Amino acid sequence: MILTILGGGGFRVPLVYRQLLTQDRGPDVREVVLYDPDSGRLDAIVAVLTQLAVGHPDAPRVRPTTDLDDALAGADFVFSAIRVAGLAGRTVDERVALELDVLGQETTGPGGLAYALRTVPVCLDIADRVARLAPAAWVINFTNPAGLVTEAMRRRLGDRVVGICDSPVGLGDRAARALGEDPARVALDYVGLNHLGWLRALRVDGVDRLPELLANDAALGELEEARLLGPDWVRSLGVIPNEYLYYYYFTREAVAAIQSAGTTRGEYLRRQQERFYAEVSRRPDAALQLWDRTRADRESTYLAEGRQSSGAGERRPQDVAGGGYQQVALDLMTALGGGGAGTMILNVRNGSAVPGLPPDAVVEVPCVVDAAGARPVATEPLAGHMLGLVQQVKAVEQLTIEAAVTGSAALAIRALALHPLVDSVNTARRLLAGYRERLPGLADLLH
Repeated sequence: MILTILGGGGFRVPLVYRQLLTQDRGPDVREVVLYDPDSGRLDAIVAVLTQLAVGHPDAPRVRPTTDLDDALAGADFVFSAIRVAGLAGRTVDERVALELDVLGQETTGPGGLAYALRTVPVCLDIADRVARLAPAAWVINFTNPAGLVTEAMRRRLGDRVVGICDSPVGLGDRAARALGEDPARVALDYVGLNHLGWLRALRVDGVDRLPELLANDAALGELEEARLLGPDWVRSLGVIPNEYLYYYYFTREAVAAIQSAGTTRGEYLRRQQERFYAEVSRRPDAALQLWDRTRADRESTYLAEGRQSSGAGERRPQDVAGGGYQQVALDLMTALGGGGAGTMILNVRNGSAVPGLPPDAVVEVPCVVDAAGARPVATEPLAGHMLGLVQQVKAVEQLTIEAAVTGSAALAIRALALHPLVDSVNTARRLLAGYRERLPGLADLLH
């Protein structure tokens, strides 16, 4: 089996490869093809993977390439984790918004829409190439904004593309462990969009244990989401929100915290990764050591502005438990590859799973997965405030896709203006003007 990773020079690629090396069961991957237009980044990641493979005689062969068609030809699975315009583009996404006192974040709010506008055309081209060069391949999309990009790629690939995110499974695992339960025994009622969902029930042997968790101060205090959002607020909702809902429920605090930090997450990661790749080029023999050190720092500072402003404190070891996106990706590959059916929270076509959303909308819900694909499980209707927010954000996502496909600046402004985290039409116009000025590729795309 051949696994192609798009964005193969990306910092988190070793997580996927290490999972392949250490898993007890999973897809029989014999070759991992790494595609990246930056040969220097590829060299650095290949050095890390080579050192990870020491002591694993059956480690999958690694083949780097800067040719996209070469990477896709013959692939059984295509894992898409690209970043159009790199971290330099991410810093623009964040800064343009913050300079207008609007949330500047990678996937949530106007920064996520700017990211999507320049990413959708690239991912549609990738989808066209997959359809031509590897028509039987499954595409697993982790490219952000994951739900929006997956919905766009579905126009070319239909059900052969499935979006993944590690946030829901991480939330579910942490909630189960807070109750002293094995996550494998727990059935989750989770529903929403990517980075915009809620855990509404946590069933063990058919019994919902979520009310017990919400009533237990000690157990709730073990949950990162409750510390971030505040246990009283979580209790008042009666559900546990995805961590990214912090940006919706505490918007002013989030903006103020990011502005006061002086450095955005994108700027921090850009400096960190530039240092990592430069160090590996000088000391390739220490690539794995350098990667491990950098990764630990990266994970410990995730959503730091939210934890600081809310008083949630530093991340605990259990906060990052749950396997991460690499575990989600390989579990999905295992099921799609015929390794047995399973239930996973994925980004797929809605159909009638979530009442109140269009059938073609991509939603993030539990799915039954096997060799035939991923099928969403029907959910109970969302409560009014949840449904209203999801409907508004989904409408914005679909407008953003149309703007990217047609090149319409007017549609892009409409999408920005209708986002719940943008407070006026004039602000939307200034946002787009700022993005077009500082992202030349976006200026060429929109007219």
